Amino acid sequence: MSQTQTIELAPETGAAESRRRFLGKFTSAVFAGLVAPAVMQLAHNDPVLADEVPAEEAPSPTAAARPAAGDVKPISGEQSVVDRMLDDLQRALKRRADGQNVRFGMAVDLQKCTGCRACTIACKAENMTPPEVSYNVVLEQEVGSYPNVKRTFMYKPCFHCENPPCTPVCPVGATYKREEDGIVVIDYDICIGCRYCLTACPYGSRFIDLGKTYTDPPQPYETSASPEYDESRVRAEGGSPVGNARKCHFCLQRIYRGMLPACTETCIGRAIHFGDLDDPDSVVAKLIAARSHIRLKEELGTEPNVYYLV
Repeated sequence: MSQTQTIELAPETGAAESRRRFLGKFTSAVFAGLVAPAVMQLAHNDPVLADEVPAEEAPSPTAAARPAAGDVKPISGEQSVVDRMLDDLQRALKRRADGQNVRFGMAVDLQKCTGCRACTIACKAENMTPPEVSYNVVLEQEVGSYPNVKRTFMYKPCFHCENPPCTPVCPVGATYKREEDGIVVIDYDICIGCRYCLTACPYGSRFIDLGKTYTDPPQPYETSASPEYDESRVRAEGGSPVGNARKCHFCLQRIYRGMLPACTETCIGRAIHFGDLDDPDSVVAKLIAARSHIRLKEELGTEPNVYYLV
């Protein structure tokens, strides 16, 4: 799907049922029961209009948010969604500078995800994650019967829950939820790699860094300092983050510089939306208010801050 094209699922009962069936049946050995309980009762809703605002109606870009953009203007209505999210982020950062708390989260449009996995690659490139560590993945399921078969996709990062079950089990307090912005993080200098948090996470969104590399000997791109957490760490045997638990952190090093998370910026279908959930004027808040949505495994009381628009 190109940035200027929106492919809408037909509003027939069959299409809606196929999507609900995909969500309800997403029960592989790894992700069994991930989404089934919450979704079967939801009806198909019209595609959102909030992210289709023509470029000329979008708020003007904030210079501080995009210092390298110069006089470049949005090239399409789809691109204007990025500008709107950047403006939302600037408002959130201003509130943080004023000492106010925000609540960062995502609204993911399942009708727009094309399964290209650009989000996964962008995340790995940004955070320089090693083999078997992917902060976000794209799940997929084939639905229908031949010849009427299609594939449906679901982007899955860390959910930055309001009540994260991963944090209280940490015996050394290495993982915690930041009060100022709601992001769940890991302190690599404290983490002992016990993996309790990996077991406690009901979404499979945490990983352990086993010290593996893609090449032997490692190439320069694997031995360069990672910008993750703004710490410029170099992975080396015997030193953090090797041996530590690792997870998505909404690209903290980017958002506090006025940039969107790498996955959001890179998504070619504009399926991933990021912003302050407590800001009623933000793109994410408006999408959640306008569209039918689910949150995974809500029955566990985790209160995840990633919403899926269905």
